[in-house]
Amino acid sequence: MAPKPKAVVLLSGGLDSATALAVAHSEGFETYGLTVFYGQRHAAEINASRRVAKQLCACQHVETEIDLRRFGGSALTADIDVPKGRAAEQMAHGIPVTYVPARNTVFLSLALAWAEAISAFDIYVGVNALDYSGYPDCRAEFIQAFEAVANVATKAAVEGLGRFRIHAPLIAQTKAEIIKRGTELGVDYSITSSCYDPDLITHGACGNCDSCQLRARGFAEAGLPDPTRYHTA
Repeated sequence: MAPKPKAVVLLSGGLDSATALAVAHSEGFETYGLTVFYGQRHAAEINASRRVAKQLCACQHVETEIDLRRFGGSALTADIDVPKGRAAEQMAHGIPVTYVPARNTVFLSLALAWAEAISAFDIYVGVNALDYSGYPDCRAEFIQAFEAVANVATKAAVEGLGRFRIHAPLIAQTKAEIIKRGTELGVDYSITSSCYDPDLITHGACGNCDSCQLRARGFAEAGLPDPTRYHTA
């Protein structure tokens, strides 16, 4: 039997990345999870990524660190309040302060480096352009542009050993559709962490940031119970 092809999956520990890992499994790949600690205030997701990698049987799970706090510019990496209680109309308008400058470009570059090192030509990322805040690096145009860069910037591609493919299987799905798909694939969402501002002691979700609201709405629209553990003051 021929060995399965390898795929590097960016694994934050959140709902979307867990689903992306499950999708990669279902599409026949041997998966390699990559988690990046970048100084984010919601570092509880690092532990969540370990749980997800184990539950979904990633072949290998690597954690790496790059401190984006040195640059700031985001409520996730600087002393800027995380927006709470925003209406859906507000979330759909403009780019929020939780956007981390060039984060997905940095993450995909790290994933590309690991993929080339292990002779993998497929990279999965759980970006979503519908039920989400308007991050520019979650759009199809960005994914297509990065894939083009990957295929002119690497020894493996230039020497014709293979062509890199950036998979964004959730990019055009609603949060409810993502949850339904992940549930069908066996994802245990109770072990994931999506909150931008979890409690530092209990790691419970705040329930009011954009990410918490979108997650809760997704479960409601999917008609499934929300397994999120919320912090109660």
